[in-house]
Amino acid sequence: MDSDDNLTGQILSRRDALKLLGVGSATLFTWSAVPGLRHLSSASSIIAQAPLSCVVRPELVIGPYFVDDQLNRSDIRFEPADGSVTRGAPLTLVIGVFDVSSRGCDPLEGAQIDIWHCDVQGVYSGIQDWPFDTTGLIFLRGYQLTDAAGRVQFKTIYPGWYSGRTVHIHFMIRTTDVNGRRSEFVSQLFFNDALTDRVHTQKPYKRKGPRNTRNADDKIYSNGGSQLLLSVTGNSTRGYLARINIGLDLTET
Repeated sequence: MDSDDNLTGQILSRRDALKLLGVGSATLFTWSAVPGLRHLSSASSIIAQAPLSCVVRPELVIGPYFVDDQLNRSDIRFEPADGSVTRGAPLTLVIGVFDVSSRGCDPLEGAQIDIWHCDVQGVYSGIQDWPFDTTGLIFLRGYQLTDAAGRVQFKTIYPGWYSGRTVHIHFMIRTTDVNGRRSEFVSQLFFNDALTDRVHTQKPYKRKGPRNTRNADDKIYSNGGSQLLLSVTGNSTRGYLARINIGLDLTET
C-alpha cells in the first residue's frame, strides 16, 4: 500500500480542484497568536507582515483514501463494527479555524473539519487496497464542527507509516456562508521527524520496523509541508497534544 497521494498524475490547482468539487475556493493561512493582529487593515497586509502572523499555506492533494462517511465524533479511535479501540500512542489534535478578512482574523464557528489517517501499521479504514480490505470500517476517521472559539478537538493516535509517505494526517475544512455558498479546503498535517523517530521505536509501532520515507524525502511534503508542521507537546506515557491554527480567506472568488 504505497499509492497514497502518488504524484505521477496531475496535481490540480486549488481552483481546478474546487471546480471539480462544485464549490467555491478558500485561501489557507496559519499563524501564531500576535498582539494586535485583529487591527491589521487587510488580508494583504497580514500576508505582507509574515512571519509575524498569518502566512499563506499550501493546499495539498486529497489522496485516494478520503471516505465521506459523515462521522460526527471527537474520539476517532473506536471501531463500531467490533467495538475495538485502535492501538497507538494517544494523540489529542486541536485545530483552530479563523476567517481572514479586511476586519482581521475572527474565529470561524460552524466549520466542518474532517480528518483521516492510517493506523500504526499504515492501514486506512474504509478502503480496499491490496493486501488490505477494510471496507465498511471507520476507525481513525471523523469530523467535528468548530465552536464559538473556532476550534475542534479530536482524540486519536500518533499515525504509523507506509511506503513512500512521511507520517501525516489528512484534513478537509468545509464552510457554508450566509448565502449558502460552500467552500472546501484540503491539505495535510505533518510531524517533526525526530519526534516520529522516538514514537516509532515504541510498541506497537516498532513491529513494523523503521520507516523508509522522512519529511525531506516525501514528494507531498516538499510542496510546502514545512508550513503545516504540528506543534506537539507531551510524551508516550501521558499522550501527545498537537496544535495548529488555520485561517481561511472566504472572500476569494
